[in-house]
Amino acid sequence: MKIEAAHPQISVSRQCELLGLARSSFYYEPQRNDSYNELLMRLIDEQYTQAPFYGVRRMTAWLRNTGHPVNHKRVARLMDLMGLEAIYPKPKTSKGHPQHKKYPYLLEGLEIVHPNQVWATDISVPQQAA
Repeated sequence: MKIEAAHPQISVSRQCELLGLARSSFYYEPQRNDSYNELLMRLIDEQYTQAPFYGVRRMTAWLRNTGHPVNHKRVARLMDLMGLEAIYPKPKTSKGHPQHKKYPYLLEGLEIVHPNQVWATDISVPQQAA
């Protein structure tokens, strides 16, 4: 599947049409990773090592404060390229352990219609700091 730009009888346009390829794809040259992106990636890596909880927005703000005019889309792309993701609690972290006892909600179905109808208190003993 090769297109010959200097073919004597078939134009580049026709060759692309026969291959089902957009002509712009033939002329496209991918952007190279410039040295400024490499500098930004090095800075992002250094800051991520110090603060792995920095996400895209915080990293963008940090880069801007250090004098690099970048937007969040560029930082997100570079962090994704480097495989970096902020460390934060993932969903379902407060899910109870299956072996722990679950206490029933005793007021379920009770319609509370006037003040002082229901009272609640916590009688658990606070743990002492070690």
